[in-house]
Amino acid sequence: MIRKFNDNKKVKSEKFKEMQEDDRLNSILNERKKSANRRELEKYYSDEEEKVIHEQLKVIREKRNKDSWKGDNFNKGVNMLKDDRPILKEKNIFKNNNNMFMGKKTTKQKGGKSRW
Repeated sequence: MIRKFNDNKKVKSEKFKEMQEDDRLNSILNERKKSANRRELEKYYSDEEEKVIHEQLKVIREKRNKDSWKGDNFNKGVNMLKDDRPILKEKNIFKNNNNMFMGKKTTKQKGGKSRW
């Protein structure tokens, strides 16, 4: 069963390679049939089209980025940085605490030096 699956996979990959080669050869033949001026003009058209596509993608990506910061998917349009969640209003317990181990005694190491 596994051997049959591998054989089918090899056959598909070989067919795909043949189709790619045919497509490549057809595009080369089509390009050779065109005049130099037509090829140059089509190149300019394709470059302009790529510029337009690039600008459209840029706008879409910026919009997506803004939308993700608004949190539209999570809490229906509420800005996640200005939300009324209680966790954002809690007091910071670490703000005035200089040392987490204040209540702990320091232990002496060998040589009489303090650990802290």
